[in-house]
Amino acid sequence: MTMSNLSPVQGLHHVTIMASDPQRNVDFYTRVLGQRLVKVTVNFDDPGTYHLYYGDHTGQPGTIMTHFPWPGARRGVRGHGEVVAVAYSAPASSQPYWEARLADAGLNLRAGTRFGHPTLTFDDPDGTWTELVFEDGAPVQPWPQSPVPADFALRGFHGVTAWVRDVAPVRDLLVDQLGLTEVGTEQDTDGPRTRFRGSGAGVGLYVDVIERPGLARGQFGAGSVHHVALRTRDDAEQATYLDALSAAGYRPTPVQDRQYFHSIYFREPNGVLFEIATDAPGFASDEPVEALGYALKLPAWFEAQRPQIEAQLPRLHSPEYRVDLGTRTLDTAPATEPITPSVKVLTAGRPAADARVAVLLLHGRGGTAQDILSLEHELNLSAFAYLAPQAPGNTWYPLSFLAPVAQNQPHLDQALATVDGLMAHLAGQGIPPERVVVAGFSQGACLALEYASRTGAKLGGVVAFSGGLITLDQTGDLRGLPVVMGVDPADGHIPLARFTASAEHLRARGAAVDAQIIPGLGHSINTDELNAARALMQQVAAQV
Repeated sequence: MTMSNLSPVQGLHHVTIMASDPQRNVDFYTRVLGQRLVKVTVNFDDPGTYHLYYGDHTGQPGTIMTHFPWPGARRGVRGHGEVVAVAYSAPASSQPYWEARLADAGLNLRAGTRFGHPTLTFDDPDGTWTELVFEDGAPVQPWPQSPVPADFALRGFHGVTAWVRDVAPVRDLLVDQLGLTEVGTEQDTDGPRTRFRGSGAGVGLYVDVIERPGLARGQFGAGSVHHVALRTRDDAEQATYLDALSAAGYRPTPVQDRQYFHSIYFREPNGVLFEIATDAPGFASDEPVEALGYALKLPAWFEAQRPQIEAQLPRLHSPEYRVDLGTRTLDTAPATEPITPSVKVLTAGRPAADARVAVLLLHGRGGTAQDILSLEHELNLSAFAYLAPQAPGNTWYPLSFLAPVAQNQPHLDQALATVDGLMAHLAGQGIPPERVVVAGFSQGACLALEYASRTGAKLGGVVAFSGGLITLDQTGDLRGLPVVMGVDPADGHIPLARFTASAEHLRARGAAVDAQIIPGLGHSINTDELNAARALMQQVAAQV
């Protein structure tokens, strides 16, 4: 499918960032930048976390900054493969006003010029690079109660800036797949800055990309941009993009219902996470414009859990309505995450000390923890802490999983003990086994299934990419345990008969098994398996 079949992307829909203190976040964006808190809801993948939306009076696309505040979260580290700065458009004549206002707020301002327009750059309270570009851009609908006079009010987004190793794959995505126009390149203090422009005539038109080939990858944390959402008009147009991006190998997620828009997510090869979001239904779909942001809004599927959700959410004061939301008093002690097993453990996503749910990722024979940890980008569920232990010598046990168990000892018992140690570590961080998903590929998949079969603890779920049970003689109640399994019927490492026997054995013990036989899969992981794993993880995260 080519761009001739698609409408070009208009520009930015919203930007989503991780924050730490929710009250500090609200105070800064409403009282300092003068943005309206247009919606208070929860992270649909982690209902114990707020999702805060800021924008103009009605919350129109191209003005929406959103935050997931994780109290006590560590500060992120900027690097390649992520958006590092978000720029607002400000009236050209407002620069003196903003210089004085931001200086009075105690912010360190850095002045510059970009593609002919003056800029100011400063850090928000969590360290996100926030920029003002002074230009006479398109007007938005000002918030009448903003502390910033209408003549000086911010006019939605100007654009975003990403750091990448190679600009070429971004160009392939934005121009060839999404229809943005390449504006040009100019030298920036951090490297060559290439600008791409959406097809719209309103706000949020630009995506800037700075090529920094020698830079390390960014480390996600407070202040990090999670993703950038691009606008599409409706569900039909989004479905066309979903098909086109799938055909081009970007592996987009299925459509996600975000209540106020519908979304698909995908990464370009450098690692930058993009979303395509629909304009409709918008933020006035569940409360009138005059009352936007007044109450905690939950989707219908969470309403039955409202009392539990409100009890978990930190107390938050709304400056516009002078009401309090949430009830939990925050613990101000700093978060810590000691990893105690004797093996090396790599982590990603949310720190375990701040998370409610986790996934253990077990690599295959000859693989590495770093390899399997890359699934965090594919699964794209920010509520989870991701932990990937490294097997000694890159193998959990020396022989095939079909070999007599005694021939794989003591290595198999040591591998199971490693998983058990990580489960104990997570329990110590407040994440019990029923909120942990154990997942693996190949030899790691076999280990994940075997651990679930042997442990007496009730797990949140198991995902086995190309694997089977090591033993078929275990007993014990696995009632309700969700299991996702997948295999190629011609896989030379995982015989189909053993895969089928494993699924039948788990079902006989009460597990809810989704066993997918996928011709042509090879010994690998495909999009359908990732989607099934993501759905299982979302079910675990939705439990309050």
